[in-house]
Amino acid sequence: MEIWINPRCSKCRVAQETLDAAGVEYTVRRYLDDPPTAHELREILDRLGLEPWDIVRDGEQAAKDLGVKDWGRGEADRERWISAMAEHPILIQRPIITADDGHAVVGRTQEALRSVLPE
Repeated sequence: MEIWINPRCSKCRVAQETLDAAGVEYTVRRYLDDPPTAHELREILDRLGLEPWDIVRDGEQAAKDLGVKDWGRGEADRERWISAMAEHPILIQRPIITADDGHAVVGRTQEALRSVLPE
């Protein structure tokens, strides 16, 4: 299991505390220091079952500077969003947890966190 975090994020800290309390082994990726590639973002989006615009933090200054709220949200626009996230990882919603069974979640709710915990 891997968790993509920003250590300054309270939701990331809660997610780590939840995983720790459950005794789950995981790897931490500080994605602002070790940004994912466009290829990795495509893979994680497939695992999440989401589109790139679903995990963009559009309130970030980088999003405002890029004008992402005005970008298209169709198949033809997908790579533009992925490239923006690869270039500006602050745009990526957090925490993202990849489970050992292949699925992934944006771990912002207790329900999402429970879904990656072993039964």
